[in-house]
Amino acid sequence: MDIFMPEMGGLEATRIIRNAGKMNGKPIIALTANTIPGDQETFLKAGMDDYLAKPATKDELLLMLSHESVL
Repeated sequence: MDIFMPEMGGLEATRIIRNAGKMNGKPIIALTANTIPGDQETFLKAGMDDYLAKPATKDELLLMLSHESVL
């Protein structure tokens, strides 16, 4: 989930998806180019499972999707 999308940011979109009960058990991984201290907590509170800083590699994303990644 891109954090900075037009019209609706990734945090808001994630909250809506999680509150609607959609994608239960499916990982939502934040993608952002602007990582700052506190991002991890913000993303987790919004319902995301993990995050990657851009540019991310395919291998990094696949690792997170396999649930082998630990925050």
